[in-house]
Amino acid sequence: MNDHHIVIADDHPLFREALRQTLEGQTGAAVSEAGSLAEAVGLIEGDRDIDLVLLDLKMPGVQGFSGLIFLRNQFPHVPVVVVSASEDPPIIRRAMALGASGFIPKTLQVSRMKDAVRRVLDGEIWVPDGIDLGIGGDPEGDQLAQRLATLTPQQMRVLMMLSQGLLNKQIAFKLGVSEATIK
Repeated sequence: MNDHHIVIADDHPLFREALRQTLEGQTGAAVSEAGSLAEAVGLIEGDRDIDLVLLDLKMPGVQGFSGLIFLRNQFPHVPVVVVSASEDPPIIRRAMALGASGFIPKTLQVSRMKDAVRRVLDGEIWVPDGIDLGIGGDPEGDQLAQRLATLTPQQMRVLMMLSQGLLNKQIAFKLGVSEATIK
């Protein structure tokens, strides 16, 4: 993992610090921390050489899989691994269907977590043992994921702002476009 730059996006400072120390300790990876999706986006925009984002599903600016969808849409070249307290197979399968490069439960042993990160950095996909990505699919959810994947980056920004409850007028102002364009 030497010479890699990883962003940890999680709203719990203690978890971020522990994970940062785990990854920096023996791997030599440079690790940046973000407490919200907006902070993570700022880090990625400020350094196009980010090799991996470790993303929690529950933090400020994120509702369910919205953060994953947004990052995959805005930064398709950056692998995203979901790091979550959930170990529910349908959630893991949904994250993978939405473009995650891996899913790491927060309960995973440190040595296995490092191995999972190393494998994703090597271009592999990583999920916990016993997770079969081919079963228990959700055709309706898969269709939605496919439709979301076709949105342009600007359309995805609008969708994210709508999900935050912003009005068309507010979104238009933030993006510097007309309200008619947003509609």
